[in-house]
Amino acid sequence: MGLLNNLKAKLGPTKGKVSDLAQRHEGRIHHGLDKAAKVVDEKTKHKYSGKIQTGTGKAKGAMDRVAHKDGDTSRGGPTTPPGSPPPTS
Repeated sequence: MGLLNNLKAKLGPTKGKVSDLAQRHEGRIHHGLDKAAKVVDEKTKHKYSGKIQTGTGKAKGAMDRVAHKDGDTSRGGPTTPPGSPPPTS
């Protein structure tokens, strides 16, 4: 077995724990990312605002993927939600 396979086997059980923590603390994580982005943007005197915004967005997207919020990751892409039933009146 290769090094990568050994690492995957050892980290497999922790994936669920990390996902659960990401789901429970989503608000705090997003707030922390926004706060860090603001501090860095101010320290660089807004010179890299676009890059900071892009990086923050990617970090939030990665966090959402860890929390399994954007669909089935086993096939490499999001799934479409099933259609909702028609409203009854």
